[in-house]
Amino acid sequence: MVLRNLQALLGRLYDIETVHDVYDFLVTDRREVAAWNPDEARAPWREPDEQLLLAETPDGAGIALYIDEQVLRRLERADPLGALHDGNLADYCTALEGVSHFLYSTWRLAADAPVSMLELETQAEVDKYWATVFLIADQQGGAFPGRVHERLFDRVGFDQALQPDEADRYRTANRCAAQYCRRLERRFVTRAGVRVEALVRELRLFYRLGCTAKLRHAFC
Repeated sequence: MVLRNLQALLGRLYDIETVHDVYDFLVTDRREVAAWNPDEARAPWREPDEQLLLAETPDGAGIALYIDEQVLRRLERADPLGALHDGNLADYCTALEGVSHFLYSTWRLAADAPVSMLELETQAEVDKYWATVFLIADQQGGAFPGRVHERLFDRVGFDQALQPDEADRYRTANRCAAQYCRRLERRFVTRAGVRVEALVRELRLFYRLGCTAKLRHAFC
């Protein structure tokens, strides 16, 4: 239920129809990942808690989302949509990133549009930030929450087992999203309040850009 609620949250934020239920594509057994990605068998030292799985099929593309079963169990016990706090923040971010990857990929594939790994990661970073901001604001009575940017963009680490190209992709996505989100704060968040409608329009525009346009828009 938690993943479905996160999918609905992102769907409302970006005005995207959630045609596919994320639970219909969910994998929680790590052993099944190797069937999708043979490289996993040669890299057993890397066992991420979340991973989008894509494969070519005779009908086009196959997709699945792996999220570690323990992450899901902890989230069911401490649902972040009821109360997001330090105790469930890491698991919430893991799940939201996976749902973001799934929703964006299926939406782009349905439009027969290409999608790159950098594009996926950048969008997921933006999704995590603004979904978290809106969620905390709702839970705390509407005030814009402080220090979310620092927590999600500055106080992060990267898996030391990542290959150089993977590490570069994650760092680029983090840097791009951090700059974009900070710029949106300056534009739409003032002492008088948050210009929510204008902010959401901008986020929906960004969501619909391709990879090159996303990076150009974020850094402009």
